[in-house]
Amino acid sequence: MNKNTMEVAALRPDYLGFIFWEPSKRYFEGQMPSIPHHIKKVGVFVDAPLSDILEKVKTCGLLLVQMHGKETPAFCDELKKAIPNIKIIKVFSVKDDFDFGQLKPFEDVCDYYLFDTKGKLPGGNGYAFNWEILKQYPSTKPYFLSGGIGLEEIDSIKKFMNRPEAKYCEVIDVNSKFEDMPGLKNIEKLQSFKMELK
Repeated sequence: MNKNTMEVAALRPDYLGFIFWEPSKRYFEGQMPSIPHHIKKVGVFVDAPLSDILEKVKTCGLLLVQMHGKETPAFCDELKKAIPNIKIIKVFSVKDDFDFGQLKPFEDVCDYYLFDTKGKLPGGNGYAFNWEILKQYPSTKPYFLSGGIGLEEIDSIKKFMNRPEAKYCEVIDVNSKFEDMPGLKNIEKLQSFKMELK
């Protein structure tokens, strides 16, 4: 795991995610590798107790926390007050449609939204949702675009990033379509993706 993580880090991504949800096939355990500080380490949690998140932030040097479960605005606020410098990403699952009214209670308690495809698991399902839905995005908060993004989506991403609804899209989040097996990233595919999007 650490060798592959360091190979991914050598590609200089802006963010690198570590999943701290035990049922996941990508669950991260063991010692956190020494990653350059310019790569922001993101801890991914699903309805974890506050104490667990605080412990991982401290021991793993996380700069962002991704809330992938049913965390409430009050929980995000509590986390923010406990660690004021941490950046919080709140994940919302999208399928055929989405009620953007769900965002309003989180406006003051998180730093980013992440839109992922709704599936059987909280993330890593390998399917993209209809990005046209983001034409209705009502916020000015930056967001991550996720969900089944692979090399075959490059043309779609380029078109999307030139559209008005991409104004606040700050990060393209990739995962399962760049894996040879869960947790093992294909470095050649990631290199190609990065080069194509330059």
